[in-house]
Amino acid sequence: MATLQFNAATVEPSAPMEAIPAGTYPVMIVNSEMKPTKDGQGQYLELHLKIVDGPYTNRMVFDRLNLVNRNATAVEIAQRTLSAICHAVGVLQVQDSQQLHNRPMLAKVAYIPANDRYGEKNEVKGYKSVQG
Repeated sequence: MATLQFNAATVEPSAPMEAIPAGTYPVMIVNSEMKPTKDGQGQYLELHLKIVDGPYTNRMVFDRLNLVNRNATAVEIAQRTLSAICHAVGVLQVQDSQQLHNRPMLAKVAYIPANDRYGEKNEVKGYKSVQG
């Protein structure tokens, strides 16, 4: 239990976040962290991407790169995606994911409609430089 001094009548309630439409958005990585996979046998790099311009400014989208995994195809896909990010932001040699933070790039975002198990969501499908 926590003692609170809060009056909800004075604060506008938050609205549920809905997925954004598919499109290409200017983004920057604002947070990144290696996390264990569900089965504990691997690790993925979780990326928090903030949209930095347009009608969805300050909205977040997320990506996960399976960099340590028994599935070689998953690792190859993750490494190719990380390479695309590195090329997009102009940092080709990376020792720490923080080197990729706060650098503008474009992210191609897909809209995934809700199904029987999950609500609607977004998935990042690719990255490229803002320079073209």
